[in-house]
Amino acid sequence: MDETVTEIARWMHDASRIVILTGAGISTESGIPDFRGPKGLWTTNPDAEKTSTLQHYVADEEVRQRAWQNRLDSAMWNAEPNAGHYAIAELENLVALDTLVTQNIDGLHQRSGFSPDRIVEIHGTVLDAKCLACGWRGPMGPVLDRVRAGELDPPCQECGGMLKSATISFGENLVVADLARSEQAARESDFFLAVGTSLGVYPVAALPGTALSAGARLVVLNGEPTPYDHLASAVLHEPLGEVLPALVASLNNDFG
Repeated sequence: MDETVTEIARWMHDASRIVILTGAGISTESGIPDFRGPKGLWTTNPDAEKTSTLQHYVADEEVRQRAWQNRLDSAMWNAEPNAGHYAIAELENLVALDTLVTQNIDGLHQRSGFSPDRIVEIHGTVLDAKCLACGWRGPMGPVLDRVRAGELDPPCQECGGMLKSATISFGENLVVADLARSEQAARESDFFLAVGTSLGVYPVAALPGTALSAGARLVVLNGEPTPYDHLASAVLHEPLGEVLPALVASLNNDFG
């Protein structure tokens, strides 16, 4: 691994515009399970995917009630940034890092010290709630307090409409501006780093291809194989909490 990490560090040191895409794999070491891995939430409990599918959520009150209970019990509320998150935040100080696109909804990149204005939360955030009727949006905490107090499916206090987390569910369109910003960043990059993502959920999974088409170098760090591995200049399957700090160390020691 050491030689590969050093080579990746050299490429990043020489790059002029770097884009990083992160997925659930970066947060598993913080105690947040991924979705599609061997021990993923949807792998072990396929029915759980219904609570993240807009069609089921809107049509079935029981699904909504289960979703609110799941939010109460989510591991995200007690999770802390791990070594991988902190390493990515440190990369911002060491290389020409332009944009961090994250598929994660946990807010851990911001808490690790990464600049919020460089982050695109392409799948939204669980830290906010939103109304599907009037568009109200606000902090998730007070809504969860209402659930704890006995409201099984709390309505919007502005219009009485249906609330959900401010995340992008299956069947729900991405925020147009977020997708456009991500695609532009990929097109303008000369180095694209995919971290902890299966690269199987579109349109986000198309971003590495966009970068490659524009001439960027691709590196994939993920626990499982991805569809882009054969196109990448380097692929590592080691734990991200080890690989990313090693990459930072190499940049500091070998190219600082």
